[in-house]
Amino acid sequence: MMPGAAAQGLIWGIMAIGVYLTYKILDVADLTVDGTMCTGGAVFIMLTMAGVPMPLALLGSFLAGMLAGLATGFFHTVCGIPAILAGILTQLALYSVNLRIMGQANQPISFRNYDLLVSSRNVKSLSLENPILIGVIFAAVIIALLYWFFGTELGCSLRATGANANMARAQGINTNVAKVLGLMLSNGLVALSSALLAQYQGFADVNMGRGAIVIGLAAVIIGEVLFSKIFHNFALLLLSVVIGSVLYYVVYNVVIWLGLNTDDMKLITALIVALFLSIPYWKGKYFSKSAKKGAASHA
Repeated sequence: MMPGAAAQGLIWGIMAIGVYLTYKILDVADLTVDGTMCTGGAVFIMLTMAGVPMPLALLGSFLAGMLAGLATGFFHTVCGIPAILAGILTQLALYSVNLRIMGQANQPISFRNYDLLVSSRNVKSLSLENPILIGVIFAAVIIALLYWFFGTELGCSLRATGANANMARAQGINTNVAKVLGLMLSNGLVALSSALLAQYQGFADVNMGRGAIVIGLAAVIIGEVLFSKIFHNFALLLLSVVIGSVLYYVVYNVVIWLGLNTDDMKLITALIVALFLSIPYWKGKYFSKSAKKGAASHA
């Protein structure tokens, strides 16, 4: 049970990193990911079935996700549509796009017929094909690349745009370009995660991304609440998101093991996210006041 939870958590952790880029860095609520979480898997499977080598199929998935982010960015920056509505529009459009890509609602793929990178059948094997090891490698490489990128001038412009768009514009930064680039990078990572997930579970489904934004936010919030006091480096903050994703799937599997109805998992996830989102507010409102009162009494 736990090896499978770790493998899924690492794969979804890549998606959660994409959510982190928009939610925490760009300060944009992007709902595109619910659609992109199918697009990447659909593109990967169709390219693989067409004979495209696995690395190029993964690249194709990443680029397809970037196109989805570009569409959301276009709606938001060029058409003036609020970011949350732009994401909903793209997500809605992607449902039809994903059906067109696959030709049907569900497209299976088997490791017996194609050369796949990850598979659930290897989750307990002590080999280089273990999806946990592959997930760790992917997460580490992505975190390293993002750490490098956000240290560049272009990466800093993205961070400045999210921190204070008006000040960024005053410094000569084209904030619209920064937002579009951030959305493209985020959705590219989500699609890459989707491609790995489709291999792991052996199929892509048009509904496989439903609720993905909630899972991504759960991973981000859990990681932030648990590790924000000890993780300050940007790379470590990204790592905390991946750890948060793994913890989420551990809890998910424990809930199933306890015999609770899996139909209630979306409700349980929403409550968990609401709880973790509330903790900083409660801490600031109640605990800081008690601390100030204690300091005043000693004075």
